[in-house]
Amino acid sequence: MAFCICTILSLKDNSFYKGFTENPNSRIIAYNNGESKYTSLKIPWHFVDLEEMPSKREALIRERGLKKYSHLQINQFINSPKNELLKILGGSAG
Repeated sequence: MAFCICTILSLKDNSFYKGFTENPNSRIIAYNNGESKYTSLKIPWHFVDLEEMPSKREALIRERGLKKYSHLQINQFINSPKNELLKILGGSAG
């Protein structure tokens, strides 16, 4: 079981949403289907960052930290080597 922190970008207003999930694929589908009150107002969304953590506790601590990042810090972070999406996509995630 993976414990992931994902950052998604709203294509509607370029805002970010950061959250914990154990299933990133089903979570992004739920966001884009309007199943979350907050994210339903800013559809469509797409992943810009994905981090897998070794435990749920560490993932939730990381999520809390990311929620404090500024828009600039998030933009810098999504292009850093820590972004698991860069490994998957082989390039820029943002």
